[in-house]
Amino acid sequence: MKYWALVFILFSHFACAITLDELQQRFTQTPVIRAHFQQTRTIKDMPQPLLSQGDMLIARDQGLLWDQKSPFSMLLMLNNTRMVQIINGQPPQVVTAENNPQMFQFNHLLRALFQADRSVLEQNFRLDFQDKGQGRWSLRLQPITTPLDKIFTSIDLAGQTWLDSIQLYDKQGDQTRIVLSDHRLTPATLTDEERKRFDEH
Repeated sequence: MKYWALVFILFSHFACAITLDELQQRFTQTPVIRAHFQQTRTIKDMPQPLLSQGDMLIARDQGLLWDQKSPFSMLLMLNNTRMVQIINGQPPQVVTAENNPQMFQFNHLLRALFQADRSVLEQNFRLDFQDKGQGRWSLRLQPITTPLDKIFTSIDLAGQTWLDSIQLYDKQGDQTRIVLSDHRLTPATLTDEERKRFDEH
């Protein structure tokens, strides 16, 4: 009886094991993921961290929407050709690979982070992926390209079914932690309002 119990435990462990390729496939096969985010930025020499929260949407074919609700309104739209930022309803600021290549490269990596895009991540980081058991995983990214290696010491991703947290450590000693919750996969296509946000900008 003890032997079968041991076999069952071992089988359960290996059945739950996950690899980075499997994780990327999971994200690739999911057309739309919506989640709530809470961001905490700890800046050296500042007594209190900076807090913000809102909603995030990543669509496999369209891009990323970052809709901050507080402490002020900020909408960030990122696709393959441009990044658009709108703060408190002011005129949009548009970044492209032509007018600001470094900023566009950095923001383009956001999509790769949320989608666990291995090919993009391997071009810019040294990867350390670990299966934590019971479906949980972590991925440490250490920059190997400029300007990322001048900005970040490391970036840590962690999750279970989906991406649950991102921790950014920068060279100045500051830290940013993003916690994602309330992941939603339905509807599997963009709503009219969501599509309009991508098309308008």
